[in-house]
Formats: sequence, structure tokens, C-alpha cells
Amino acid sequence: MESSAAAAEEERGFAASLTARYSEWVVEELDELRGSFLLTDPAMPGHPIVYASRGLASLTGYPRRDVLGRNARLFQGAATDRAAVAGVREAVRGQRAHQVAILNYRRDGSPHWVLLHIAPVFHAADGRVLHFLAVQVPIAAATARRAACLGPAVFAACREEARVEEELPCATHWGEVFVDIDKRGLEAEEPRVASGCDKEKALSTASSIFSALNRYSKLTGLVVCGKRCDSVGIPALSSSLNLSLGRIKQSFVLTDRHLPDMPIVYASDAFISLTGYSREEILGCNCRFLSGPDTSVDVLEEISRHICCEEACTVRLLNYRKDGSTFRDLLQVSPIRNASGKVAFHVWVSP
Repeated sequence: MESSAAAAEEERGFAASLTARYSEWVVEELDELRGSFLLTDPAMPGHPIVYASRGLASLTGYPRRDVLGRNARLFQGAATDRAAVAGVREAVRGQRAHQVAILNYRRDGSPHWVLLHIAPVFHAADGRVLHFLAVQVPIAAATARRAACLGPAVFAACREEARVEEELPCATHWGEVFVDIDKRGLEAEEPRVASGCDKEKALSTASSIFSALNRYSKLTGLVVCGKRCDSVGIPALSSSLNLSLGRIKQSFVLTDRHLPDMPIVYASDAFISLTGYSREEILGCNCRFLSGPDTSVDVLEEISRHICCEEACTVRLLNYRKDGSTFRDLLQVSPIRNASGKVAFHVWVSP
């Protein structure tokens, strides 16, 4: 009785990794999704699995209770390619998405080839990695594959959402995921290559999962997404700076002139409400993304001149919301200098 009670308590602890960030109903939503996938928590000791789908149980033979709390390396065996494992490990440490064909093992010890698609789940506001998603798509033998595979164009959006290139310092337990230690001695099959259909299926599954996590994370106020603001080379702001900026109630954005195309690196809640864009849609964009057919080119050039001269300016500018409606801005653009007097950012305020 005590052991079963302890196991139940431990399972609730893993569930809390999800419910605290996405609401109490997220597990039910994930259970309804098709596909074989799991979620891991890099902040917990051992980087354990905190969610396993029903499809994963069908594919691997492992019931959920035997997977939760364990490291994802449990699916590896003696014939699992070490180079493939190393590639996954580096992607986890680099906080980026990765796809690889890999030989895994079922609970009964039988080997099977899967396309493994991993992707970090980011906090949309500060770029922290909250979870890692791992999708497994079985790879059929070449002779069993069908010649044709339909792939809707919507998958292109998923490709963008899953692509994360920048590397940041890693949490203590991140490198522990997919580290190979199992020595089950089974002969390997001939290596299999994932088809385009397999890759599209992995991306489609990942897209559905990200949509569910994003939708339920909004209920807790901790919005997540599949790409970080530094996915195009934008370093995440420090937590202390994020906290300070979060106290400001005005509509404003912060841009970094030292990065290519002077991207937005912070957007206030009021700015999001004003424009109708989500934070993940804003971060990484140049401020001209609000421009439209009737936006004055002369005013935009005036702003550029003041930025080049490191001077503040106030202009009236016609901008466009996400829904296409216009609004006239009394826009104030000012440089923000660091302790040495050099311009670190520019703040764009819409009173």
C-alpha cells in the first residue's frame, strides 16, 4: 500500500510539471492527440519524462506508469547508433530542434526504427526552456513504403515553429537526456532512412502539440511557443530586466540596434493589446512590420536619421494592427545608454 501510494504521489509530481504551466486540463487534451510522443522536464533531476502519450505506449509497449520519471534513454539499446545519440544530446544542450532516424527498442526487447523529432518548448516572454518534446514516428522498411505521400502546405508553418538555431548555457540536467547506457545485446537491422512523409508526420504531430500547449498555457498567463525570441540570433534579456520592464504599463517595445535589422527584443502587454499581435509574433521583427500602404516613408526616414545620430525623436505615424485596421501613433523613440554611455537599446513608446 505504501509503495503504491508513493508511486501515485510521484506521478502527481510529474503531472504538476505540466499542470502548473498549462492548466489542469492539458493532460486530457494531450491524451486526445494522435501520435507517439513524450515531454521531458530539463529542470528536474535526471531530465525525466513527465508526460507520455497513448500512442507511445502502443509503439513501444511501455505503459505510462513505467515511463514517467525515467530518462528517455530507456528506449535505447546496444545497437543504437552512438553518433545519432550524440547528435540528439547536442541538440538538447543547444536548445534547438533536431530530427534523426534512430534504432530504438520496445519493452519486449525488439528493435524498431523511428524518426525522432525533438523540439524545445519555450517561455514566450523570456526564452526559458520549460520542456522538451520528443515525437517518434515509425520508419517502415523501404520495400513497405508507399510511393506517394500527401503533405498539406500548412506543415511549412510547423517547420518554422520548430526551427531553433541559437545555443545558450544549459541547465544542470539537460545533457542527461538520451544518454546511452543500456547494453541490450540485439543485432541491428539495416539502417532506415525517413521518408518525406515521415518527416511531415513528425512536424504535423509537433505542431498539434505546440498548439495545445500554447492554448492552455494562456490560462496560466505563462505563454509558451515553439521558437524563442533569440531563434534568429537575438539573445534573451536577463530575468531582472524582464521583471523591471514588466512593471511598466505603457505601450512600448525595446529594439537592439547592434543586431541585424534592429529587431524587437521586448514587447509590453499594452503594445500587444494595441496591435493585436502575440508576443511570439512580435519578437525578432523590425518595427516596420506595423507599416502599411499609407504609412509615411518620410516619417520612417526621419526616425532612421535620429537613430543613426543616437538622438530621441517624437513623430506622428500611421500604423496597422494585425487585423488590418489603422491607428495613428504619437511615437517617441529614444536611445537607452548603458553604464559606459553607449547606446544599448532603443525604446519605442506609444503614449
